[in-house]
Amino acid sequence: MYTKRNRINIIYAPFIYFYERSFYMINTIWFFLIIVGILYGTLSGNLGQINNIILEQAEEGVSFGIGLMGIMAFWMGTMNIAEKSGLIKTISKGLRPIIGFLFPQIPKEHPAERWIVMNFIANMFGVGNGATAFGLKAMKELDALNPDKKRASNAMAMFLIINMSSLQLVPLSVIKIRHDYGAENPTSIIGITLLATFLSTLVAVIVGKIFEGGRRC
Repeated sequence: MYTKRNRINIIYAPFIYFYERSFYMINTIWFFLIIVGILYGTLSGNLGQINNIILEQAEEGVSFGIGLMGIMAFWMGTMNIAEKSGLIKTISKGLRPIIGFLFPQIPKEHPAERWIVMNFIANMFGVGNGATAFGLKAMKELDALNPDKKRASNAMAMFLIINMSSLQLVPLSVIKIRHDYGAENPTSIIGITLLATFLSTLVAVIVGKIFEGGRRC
C-alpha cells in the first residue's frame, strides 16, 4: 500500500544515499590522513610531538566550539525575538517584491516567507549553522506548496542555490576565527566578502531563472 511514509522515503532516498556515500568517503580520507601522519611521525622519531599536537588541538577545538556556541546562541535568540515581536513579518512585507521575484509560487503572507527571510538574514551575518534551522523550516513549508512530491519545485531549487551562494554582509564566524588566531584587523575581509558573495548570489539567481524556463527544475 502506497502511504505518505513511502512517498517521503522515495523523495529523500537519493539524498540519503549520496549523503551516506559522501560521509563514508570523508571518513575514509580522514582515517588515511591520520594513519599516514602517525606512521610518518613514528618513522621520523617525532611520535612525542604528535601526541602533544593531538592534545593541544583537541583543547583548542573544544575552546573554539564553546566560543562559536556563544555567537550561534546570540543570533538564534535574536532572530526568535524578532520573529515573536512581529519584526520579521514587517521585514517580509518590505522584501515582498524581492521574494515575489525569486519565489513567484509562494502566496502572499505564507509562512514560508517568514522562514526564508530569517534564513537569509542569518546567512547574511555569516551564521550559517544558525541559519540551518530556519532553512529546514522554510524547505518544509515550500514542500507543502509543492504539488509534485517526487521532485523539487522551482521555489525549492531557487532557495537551495541562494543558500549555496551564501550572500554575506558580515561574516561573523570567519571574523571570530581571524580574531582568535591573532589577525591585526579581523574585519578587513568584510568588503571583499560582500563583493564575492554578492556576485556569486547574482550568478546563482540568474542561472536558476534561466533553468526554470517557465517549468519545474
